[in-house]
Amino acid sequence: MRLWDETIEGYRPEAQKMLAGLAEAFPAAQFGRDLPDDPVARAQIQRQNILAVEPEPSPMAVESTIPGPAGDIPVRLFVPEEPKAMFLHIHGGGWVLGRPQMSEPRNEYLATHHGLAVLSVDYRLAPEHPYPAGPDDCEAAAAWMLEHGPERWGTDQMFIGGESAGGQLAAATLLRVRDRLGAIDRVLGANLVFGCYDLRGTPSAFGNGGNPDVIYPEGLQFNIESFTPGMSDAERRDPDVSPLFADLSGLPPCLVSVGTFDHLADDSYFFAVRMAAAESPVELAVYPDSPHGFMNFPSEMTKAHAKRMDTWIASLMP
Repeated sequence: MRLWDETIEGYRPEAQKMLAGLAEAFPAAQFGRDLPDDPVARAQIQRQNILAVEPEPSPMAVESTIPGPAGDIPVRLFVPEEPKAMFLHIHGGGWVLGRPQMSEPRNEYLATHHGLAVLSVDYRLAPEHPYPAGPDDCEAAAAWMLEHGPERWGTDQMFIGGESAGGQLAAATLLRVRDRLGAIDRVLGANLVFGCYDLRGTPSAFGNGGNPDVIYPEGLQFNIESFTPGMSDAERRDPDVSPLFADLSGLPPCLVSVGTFDHLADDSYFFAVRMAAAESPVELAVYPDSPHGFMNFPSEMTKAHAKRMDTWIASLMP
């Protein structure tokens, strides 16, 4: 069984050259090292550091708020003239850092190219707000879109998607839409990009063969502990925490994407196979010699990922 085709295979030399200069090309690879042990102090430094690599704000983005379980939730909206569907975007950042502005270009593209009304949710972050604060905010955003989308944007159908920790939150939100909101029939698909779906740690989370990556085992474990402080492995098997353990039947189409050098590669492999075994429609997109966050690097591999996502979204549009 091959996980990528000859075209993707041809991009490997370029990917290998990019890896050689990973730290210089993407300074965030070093953000987790040599930082204080105190979770709050560490998170505050990381949040400040990540601002250096944020893209320029999109002129299309509109700042707003929606009601949440602990007060108003900040959101950024990207709304085309005639929305065809909605997209709930959930940013990454290891549950402890990041904000919607990290994904401005992609969210603007979703709106302008696909005609999607995008809401990017600024959910509460750990360690100040551990589980279930972040997932609760994401569920509230999904519920708000399902309730207000028809009136505001003329559509009652949506996508859900996110990257890294946002992938985990997107998968958890998808399951909550099915199990708590009873509205899974209104979800067109879920775009799950190098997410963490087993917070106990899959094999690759503990080692990726020594290959360069943006994340590393100690930092990943620190983030998991910040998000789920004091939880045992048994408690982290809760499907709301680790979606890999959920009943994955009856879900809409999912696109699961990851690079082979990603410390979270196994999470995506296992999740996609479990979806397929549950007879839920799923596509697994694997990119060789690619690290966590590979789509942040300009390369042919990144273009291939973007093309795959475009084709997948277009195939599901109403």
